[in-house]
Amino acid sequence: MKKKNKAGTFFTPVVAVTGIFLAVIVFVSLFASVIAPYDPLATDVNAIYAPAFSEGHIFGTDGLGRDLFSRLICSARTSILNAFLIVAIEVVIGVPLGLICGYYRGPLDSIVMRVWDVISAIPPLLLSFILIAVMGKGMMTGIIAIGISYIPLTTKTARSMIMTEKKAVYVEACKSMGFSDARIIFVHILPNIITPMISQFTLDIGTAITSMATLSFLGLGVQAPNADWGTLLRDGMGNLYNSSALLFIPAICVILVTVSINLFSDGVQNYLDPSSRKLPSFKKYEKKHGIKKLSAVKANGGGVKDEKRKRS
Repeated sequence: MKKKNKAGTFFTPVVAVTGIFLAVIVFVSLFASVIAPYDPLATDVNAIYAPAFSEGHIFGTDGLGRDLFSRLICSARTSILNAFLIVAIEVVIGVPLGLICGYYRGPLDSIVMRVWDVISAIPPLLLSFILIAVMGKGMMTGIIAIGISYIPLTTKTARSMIMTEKKAVYVEACKSMGFSDARIIFVHILPNIITPMISQFTLDIGTAITSMATLSFLGLGVQAPNADWGTLLRDGMGNLYNSSALLFIPAICVILVTVSINLFSDGVQNYLDPSSRKLPSFKKYEKKHGIKKLSAVKANGGGVKDEKRKRS
């Protein structure tokens, strides 16, 4: 049986499953305070290290008697919000800077690109450590540090795309009509290049979740009493021998979310990439436009050839 080519279609089984899963995660994180059965900060000395699926606690409790399920879904809100803030920093700073550098070139472009080359040479996690050492540890410091480490790639991507796009005919037409450079860049060129970058931003959300969780796991990101998935992993590691669920359940949650985001991002990229688009079959084209069947066309063509042969 021939396998169907899903390239160029959006609602593939992988995209549909991962999209539904991510939608559920976002919904749960938005309404975490309503869905959570317990206060994530409430302690209960009578329920310390309660096992998973015990009475009233789906995933058990930690060393202070706090419900793990409530802490998990409330931490999801913090982790996802932090990831979106990191990507927002990347987009707000990186995209306009890349557009301006690629459109004007010149000394500004040379200076900015050399600075980004230096920053890109430093691993993102190490750069975050350096910035946190300067600004101090904390959630907002971690968001800013990781966001800055993501800006160079976005700037270079936007720069390379506008350098190609500014040679298009419609840009020359805009210049001849007297449009300002700001209007040409942000009104006419930006909508044409932002679509291919959406898949990169989607992928960066998953990377931002793991990066922020890493900082929190090391005690440099989210600080108590607030919590995200990184702090849950840190607490679970410290209580591994008392309750393994405290480590494995948050770890599984992080893995499922990041893998789902990566798969969903691949689906978005395949759909938005024109080279991956699948042309409609002749039957669909025939049904849509009401043209003759291919067999009839071939038959008519064959009849014409036979007629020419007879005349010759």
